[in-house]
Amino acid sequence: MIVIRLKKEGKKHQPIMRVVLVEKTQSVKSNKFIEILGWVNPIQHESDLKKDRILYWISQGAKPSDSVHNLLVTHNIIEGVKIPKHKVVPKKEEEKVEEVKEELKEEVKEEPKEVPKEEPKEEVVEEPKEETTEEPIESTEEVKEEEKK
Repeated sequence: MIVIRLKKEGKKHQPIMRVVLVEKTQSVKSNKFIEILGWVNPIQHESDLKKDRILYWISQGAKPSDSVHNLLVTHNIIEGVKIPKHKVVPKKEEEKVEEVKEELKEEVKEEPKEVPKEEPKEEVVEEPKEETTEEPIESTEEVKEEEKK
């Protein structure tokens, strides 16, 4: 897949960004880009973007990165809404998260868990049974019947 990305160039504290067309698996630093689509100087707020080439590559299926998408929306090259750089959790969801945290704290305070102390178990050693050659003991009922006879 082909992606439109920013490539940082320039000196230290004097960045100049090139807008390049590159394969998604390739790093921008590898200098194996397909085409240079323009440049942006964020310090002096200057830019030169090739609108016709950018629109052509987007029509061919190239996807702009989030930063490039926001840059193109700012320069009115494409229409759309900017993609938020840092996603902020809506306040409603924050309130729900806080309520759940408070409920958990209350449950912990109300129901302290007592851990039962485990008593050490005595090990039972079974002695080997001796084999007896005697006849098995008769049940008490059989014994009583023999006495009656």
